[in-house]
Amino acid sequence: MVTFDRHRRLRSSAAMRDLVRENHLEKSDLIMPVFVDATIQDKEEIKSMPGIYRYSLNTILDEIKEIVDLGIQSIIIFGIPDHKDDVGTGAWEDNGIVQEAIRKIKAAYPELIVIADTCMCEYTSTGHCGIVKDHKVLNDESLEYNTKVAVSQVKAGADMVAPSNAMDGFVAAIREGLDKAGFKETPIMAYSVKFASSFYGPFRDAADGAPQFGDRKGYQMDPANRLEAIREMKSDEKEGADFTMVKPAMAFADIIRDVRNNTNLPLVAYNVSGEYAMVKAAAANGWIDEEQIVNEVLVGLKRAGADLIITYFAKEVAARMDAQKK
Repeated sequence: MVTFDRHRRLRSSAAMRDLVRENHLEKSDLIMPVFVDATIQDKEEIKSMPGIYRYSLNTILDEIKEIVDLGIQSIIIFGIPDHKDDVGTGAWEDNGIVQEAIRKIKAAYPELIVIADTCMCEYTSTGHCGIVKDHKVLNDESLEYNTKVAVSQVKAGADMVAPSNAMDGFVAAIREGLDKAGFKETPIMAYSVKFASSFYGPFRDAADGAPQFGDRKGYQMDPANRLEAIREMKSDEKEGADFTMVKPAMAFADIIRDVRNNTNLPLVAYNVSGEYAMVKAAAANGWIDEEQIVNEVLVGLKRAGADLIITYFAKEVAARMDAQKK
């Protein structure tokens, strides 16, 4: 008689499948991105990201209340300033849009973890993530300004900074700056593995941060590379990062797994704007089941090794979790 393994025994019912499921998605895994805009008075939907909005200071707490009521414990905040210049002054001013929003959010919801994206691209007239001279993004000169941004955000009440500028040494510089300013206990969530990706397209609409010349391939990673990701992550870990991140997520699950295998730091996957927009567009055309696809994507990122996921689907997923419990 032919003998073989009976794997289907563990798939025989929904209860059995639940019993042996290896990876689970929880609300505490989700980080919701939030955009606050100094140039508007209400809220405005981002055309390339259906269901995602820019909020004014007058309306930001409406969004935060909804997030908190859904049981999401963390947000990451991005700002659109009312002015730009060559050194991104609006990113580190005490009365900058992000700083004002952080104060307002933490006053109303002190238990919410507020993570500040620490970058300059939304604030510089060039749209680049650092200081530019002769059409070249300067690495070391940019570190001083990115450190100013981080310190100002933490002074405003941010629980954590997430530097995303992809300059060499950015974690070391920001860690030193925070320590000198008296913020030794503030963690750094480093965008350690950040690829120069076309998946960021809708975000550049959302944050008004597209480069005015060239691209970011001189400081963000080549999507063709794998070993480079480990070198980048290890540098950030050595420099004092408390979290590490891979961005984008869906096309880079192998990188998430590689990073997971090489660090004990909490690992964040950023399910970026283009990934969100593609799912929304396909669902709007009736080509896919959005709920099932989103679940597969996010659970897949957990399976790849992510501990936390920054995703524009966070509110929808949390709402479905609540509905399933009723």
